[in-house]
Amino acid sequence: MQISRVVRDLVTTKRVFWLASKSLRVVEDPAGNLDVVVDPIGTKPGDYVITIGYSAARAAAGNPNITTDLTIGGIIDDWSEERWRD
Repeated sequence: MQISRVVRDLVTTKRVFWLASKSLRVVEDPAGNLDVVVDPIGTKPGDYVITIGYSAARAAAGNPNITTDLTIGGIIDDWSEERWRD
């Protein structure tokens, strides 16, 4: 798991079947790298979140058939930019 910050929503016009109804977000890690994640919990830009990777990401998204390797697993309630970049 890793701490990331939600940057923005991601809208796509076409998707594979298993992603058709899933919300997608762009997240940034502490190094400034951007990733696309499945968001099963409904985050908003600016939220700090825990991301779950690899095969566990499919389980966290709610379906082992979903084609993802990164899913948001939770919103962090108390976190700050200073703590994130350290």
